[in-house]
Amino acid sequence: MFAIATRSDVLLRAFKMALIVGVVLALINHGDHIILGTMSDTNWMKVMLTFCVPFCVSTISSVLAIRREQNFNN
Repeated sequence: MFAIATRSDVLLRAFKMALIVGVVLALINHGDHIILGTMSDTNWMKVMLTFCVPFCVSTISSVLAIRREQNFNN
């Protein structure tokens, strides 16, 4: 499973999803503080974690889909 999760195509897809979804979620959740310049260190940490969630979801989804395809073909 780790070998699939670290494939370049899986990582690239997860990175792209994290970038897109992370920006949207960060703006929804913290946009007012970002614009006003009132972000605390804790809020910046939350923004970083916001990007981790879609990265993990995309990676896990890709791994499961690839494993299902491999099992189907065997």
